[in-house]
Amino acid sequence: MSAVPSGGARRRVTGTARVARLAWAGARLAAAVLAGARLARAARRRPPLLPDPAPLDGVVLTVVVPARDEAGRIGPVLEALGRDPTRHRLLVVDDESSDGTARVAVAAGADVVAGRRLPEGWVGKPWALQQGLDAAHSTWVVTLDADTIPEPGLLAALVRRAEADGWDLLTVGARFRCDRPLLQLVHPSMLATLVYRFGPPGAARPQRPSRTMANGQCTVFRRQALAGAGGFAAVAGHLTDDVALARHLARRGWRVGFLDGTGAVDVRMHDRARDAWRDWGRSLPMPDVTAPLATAVDLAVVWLAQALPLWRLVARRSDVLDVVLVLARLGTLAGLRRAYATRGAAFWLSPLADLPVAVRLTVGALVPGRRWRGRTYPRAR
Repeated sequence: MSAVPSGGARRRVTGTARVARLAWAGARLAAAVLAGARLARAARRRPPLLPDPAPLDGVVLTVVVPARDEAGRIGPVLEALGRDPTRHRLLVVDDESSDGTARVAVAAGADVVAGRRLPEGWVGKPWALQQGLDAAHSTWVVTLDADTIPEPGLLAALVRRAEADGWDLLTVGARFRCDRPLLQLVHPSMLATLVYRFGPPGAARPQRPSRTMANGQCTVFRRQALAGAGGFAAVAGHLTDDVALARHLARRGWRVGFLDGTGAVDVRMHDRARDAWRDWGRSLPMPDVTAPLATAVDLAVVWLAQALPLWRLVARRSDVLDVVLVLARLGTLAGLRRAYATRGAAFWLSPLADLPVAVRLTVGALVPGRRWRGRTYPRAR
């Protein structure tokens, strides 16, 4: 004879279900409010950085390009810098490459700094940047990744904008070159997670230091000031070195800027979707620079406000909040169009990848990857 739940037991089950529904609704609403506040920052943004065709006069400038096994990719950035009207010294820091990176750099007219052996506690890129900083003797230093392609006039634009706006450290977001359909599907979805967590670049209202964002693909700063602040030693062990440096300096009172630079510099960050999934999926969660509670809140926003509403709509389990969030997601997609040089059908379908991307982001936060460019690093302290 089967047991029949008593009235009291049924009421407890019903009460528990009601509490769970209320908690779910509250979490969704809270995530929607947070996402809305971050997306709304797009309404008040600083003007984007655009190339400045007038060369700088009387300014001593060094461009530092850190490179490790970049012989196949470094050519375009060196060629583009050769067309920039502002006079500069070009330094390529060859970080113990096993290919012809140094040979390509010398052929392009760059001065090559032979990278020294990696010290204990350092990650490769900040160590290469530190060596570039030590070798520079200019007032201003611009750093560019080896996979960037700057427009002529970028150097003058960076320095003039940093001076005009009073930035101590300025970084800009580049325009991505994603040619393959699967990459166009996955990459914009991954980029959208940054907007949902931190808002768009160039927001007029500054973030608090713990939420400051940066893009290390393209930066400018005064050499003496950064050297006086300890250079890159403070972020020696961070794989997310660009954000770590920006937050470290912001806590010291530096004015740190992050602008839209999609009209001034391109980047071919990944050639295939699986590379973006593996490599960007490792760095996007930023577990080495973000507190666990903040990471949990950010993941909740990505899941509840970005990834799930579209699929709830497809599954016919949606409500008014889901519809509003789907419309907001489509608006975000439209806003990201300037961030891509090529926008095929896959780009416009990229919200379909939000769910697997949320999974990748969560895995990256829970199990941080510590391998990069053939090296495995201990967790940053």
